[in-house]
Amino acid sequence: MRIGLFAFALLLSLSANAQTRVSNYAPGQNEEGVTYFLPQTVLHITVTAEKTTFVPGDFCRYAEKYLRLKGVSSKADEAWDIKDIEVTPVGEPNKEQAFTIELRDKTVAPLVELTPDGVLKAINTHSPQSNNPDESESTQPAAPLINPRDYMTEEILMAGSTAKMAELTAKEIYNIRESKNSLTRGQADFMPTDGESLKIMLANLDKQEKALMQLFTGTTVKETRKFTLTLTPTGNIDRKVLFRFSQKLGVVGANNLAGEPIYVSLENMNTVPAPTPDEKAKKKLDGVVYAVPGKARVSITKGKKEYYKAELPFAQFGNKETLSRKLFDKKTTTQVIFDSTTGGILKIAAEE
Repeated sequence: MRIGLFAFALLLSLSANAQTRVSNYAPGQNEEGVTYFLPQTVLHITVTAEKTTFVPGDFCRYAEKYLRLKGVSSKADEAWDIKDIEVTPVGEPNKEQAFTIELRDKTVAPLVELTPDGVLKAINTHSPQSNNPDESESTQPAAPLINPRDYMTEEILMAGSTAKMAELTAKEIYNIRESKNSLTRGQADFMPTDGESLKIMLANLDKQEKALMQLFTGTTVKETRKFTLTLTPTGNIDRKVLFRFSQKLGVVGANNLAGEPIYVSLENMNTVPAPTPDEKAKKKLDGVVYAVPGKARVSITKGKKEYYKAELPFAQFGNKETLSRKLFDKKTTTQVIFDSTTGGILKIAAEE
């Protein structure tokens, strides 16, 4: 039986003289009803990393000679740093927890809302919209660089050697600084007529100086990237390598020994006691089946550094319960909203 949002049309078209019953789903079973899945809670782990790229300037060797700048590097370099790690619980259908709402006589057929992949969201009402995170790698582009050659004079461009170009560029930088000092002191030959014009002139001179200084000091570009990993816990996790991180390569795979390991740990807190075998045997899932989620502690670490720590609800660490068929008979209209991430009930209201 296909699973999807056809549930709305199917249920609304049926007679009001129907009874709701839930049974375990059997593939190929030909029944009139709505098949849904309970969710399993997976973790979308988003790593925000920043890449810093340094490119030395063309005149870096002359920075101390002409501008008295010491310690200017002449070597290109790249370095990565982890800025943040976020964890977002998301519900995915648990294919081993499928149930069918069947329609029979004597009760009102409920309006059922499912997620696009078949997880139960609501009965007799609409659930709030939720957006799952994008799993693809995303990049925040760096700001465009200023081209220093756009601010070189004809004399600089016509110079016969790099040393001469560096000398003339340094002189142009000093001329720009002198012009800025004259403007701020009100001693320029051509002073602007108002304060706004003065700001514009000073901003243009700052831009020219910055562009020409890059030829000596080099440029540093920062670029932010986000990587999303998915973790589906089935039990406790003791310091599993989630991914590896290299200052030179950034985020790499868990098996890439070029990076340091980043560990994830998960501890089931057993907030919902598991039923005994006898309780399982006696318990009948007669009604609308939903999940009572349990909690687990989640942490992400590297050495002594802790990137993330929280207690989160998980559908797979809880139990299953049922809503009685009587809640959906002709005398009662029950509205239920489920958490499609954990399977638990978010809201329930009944009208006589």
